[in-house]
Amino acid sequence: MFYPTLRAILTALLGVPVALALALLLPGSWQAGLAWSGAVLLLFLLDALLAARPSRAAVALDLPEALAIGRKHALGIAVRFPGRVPAEAELLLDVDGRLVCEPRRQAIVPDGDLAETQFFLNPLRRGAGHIEQLWLRWRGPLGLAYVQRVQELAHKVAILPPIPAVKEEAARLFQRDRRGGSHLDLDIRQGSEFHALRDWQPGHNRRSIDWKQSARHRKLLAREFQAENDLHVWFALDTGRLMCDPLAGMPRIDRALQSALLMAYVGLRLGDNVGLYAFGDKPVLNSGLLTGTNAFATLQRLASDLDYSTGETNFTLGLTELGGKLKRASIVVVFTEFADTTSAELMLENVGRLLKRHTVLFVAFRDEEVEAMLHQPPDSLDDVSRTMLADAMQTDRDKVLMQLRRQGAHVVDAPYDQIGMRLIETYMKLKRQERP
Repeated sequence: MFYPTLRAILTALLGVPVALALALLLPGSWQAGLAWSGAVLLLFLLDALLAARPSRAAVALDLPEALAIGRKHALGIAVRFPGRVPAEAELLLDVDGRLVCEPRRQAIVPDGDLAETQFFLNPLRRGAGHIEQLWLRWRGPLGLAYVQRVQELAHKVAILPPIPAVKEEAARLFQRDRRGGSHLDLDIRQGSEFHALRDWQPGHNRRSIDWKQSARHRKLLAREFQAENDLHVWFALDTGRLMCDPLAGMPRIDRALQSALLMAYVGLRLGDNVGLYAFGDKPVLNSGLLTGTNAFATLQRLASDLDYSTGETNFTLGLTELGGKLKRASIVVVFTEFADTTSAELMLENVGRLLKRHTVLFVAFRDEEVEAMLHQPPDSLDDVSRTMLADAMQTDRDKVLMQLRRQGAHVVDAPYDQIGMRLIETYMKLKRQERP
């Protein structure tokens, strides 16, 4: 398609005062004004014909399949103009509200018959983003006509939690452990899974002596154990209204996913089976058990598909269905949020049912805003009211966490930026101690 430029419009409008002046001064020559506008129209059509054809412009894009929050992605675009090459052209990339394109519009100058540029995509919210359309336009040689081409892309992009940060943190964890002389993937000093027999030495634990094998070989032999592999680890994520509230500028569910993926990456590296389960007012995701580091890409994709919700969480339906699907004793990592002791009653009841067969890690994000209110000196009655409210919220939170510990749950209570490492520490202790 083509349409007039600002130059063409202003030049055509210039014929109006000319026609009026001729009508007043030379009434018989007023048609000359119309001839001016007609001449501009003909020049506009001629310019459109002389310009490069939209159908012949070849556009090449390297569209991403997935983007991670917190990192910009460079989107390269190359446009080739066979035949007549325009002096300059413009590109505009249309994306949906989950993405920001920087810059949105960009002028390009062809070098020969090829023009190359790049846009930067900045993902804002986890989910499915869309790159909708690419607009390409250029001017004719006379500068009177724009020739425009609209290319429908309709490309879906998975917007993930900060996955590169997850992998980098996990890599640092493994590297640090190796530098310290031990390995996360094998610890034969502690654990519950039999590894080998060795000669007993003074200073070893006497309870490790295998008396039957010692009698057979006529020397003292001790059993070595290693951290158990092939555990079943499930991440149960609450996607209800409270988990969608922001925590330090990011929804709690996104913070939870980041920590869950970090622990899942470590678990897959250590040979365990990992599953992702999500529920709000009803169950919304069940990945099944996955194994092997290649399964991490599947977890990323499933995490990006989890949407935000405004509904209340149904703990009875969500946790009961999860418990019914677990065929063997598992480690269940629960990410949720509660407002007070009353709203936490159903959550406590259903977590208690899980604890009868499984090991539960309950993750509690500390609310830094509430803690700041507790330590801020009140200067007015409003400050006093806020402090009293924050104190009541903190007291209710402590009561619920204490009840969970009494029931036998392992509570991970830390600021959001420390949850991931605290989770891994607790998980490694469980692997070294006993089967869940």
